Amino acid sequence: MGGEMIAPEEAQGDDVVLAWEGRDVLAVRLPHLSDSLDHILAELERRHGMPLAQLDRKAKQSVVRLLETRGAFSVRHGVETVAGALGVSRFTVYNYINSQEEKRAEKRRDEE
Repeated sequence: MGGEMIAPEEAQGDDVVLAWEGRDVLAVRLPHLSDSLDHILAELERRHGMPLAQLDRKAKQSVVRLLETRGAFSVRHGVETVAGALGVSRFTVYNYINSQEEKRAEKRRDEE
């Protein structure tokens, strides 16, 4: 995610301080969500072994599903950033998201 380890005494309000046996030993400074999205996309490229734009449609849908669960689309310009990385339009990303929402709704209806 791109976090940075810092000394506990350098921690600021948004940093996460980790303690061991009652003593602060490390602090972690988390990046802004928009920076995290870039890190997540880079990790997905490493995982797939190729640029995300080269993935087939099914794999791209899987990437969108994963990113949705990680909150990528709550970030300002998240859809645009993901669309650019996947080499598709914003409209296509929205279609992938809507398709997943429809499948979840159908599953809930079947369970009732």
